[in-house]
Amino acid sequence: MSELPSSYQNFTQEHPEVLRAYEALGMAASREGPLDEKTRELVKLGMAAASGSVSAVQSHTHRALHAGVRSEEIEHAIILGITTLGFPTMMAALSWAKAAMASC
Repeated sequence: MSELPSSYQNFTQEHPEVLRAYEALGMAASREGPLDEKTRELVKLGMAAASGSVSAVQSHTHRALHAGVRSEEIEHAIILGITTLGFPTMMAALSWAKAAMASC
């Protein structure tokens, strides 16, 4: 995985207790249902694309790859958003995911 953004690194050093609580919440949400890790990461990737967050798309692209999701599956998950997000938003998210995949 590529280097984490400096703003995230600073936050982890300045507010470790908040970060631990945030991570615990994420782990609890993951354990709450039947979705496997690959599916969870694809869902999160779709939500990141919908929110228009470059860093979230790149982070969840890396996490999806780490979970065993293939690059073709990542692209397909984003392309599925074309009718919900619109073509420009989908294309932006796809470019961010491709950049993240290229950096691996």
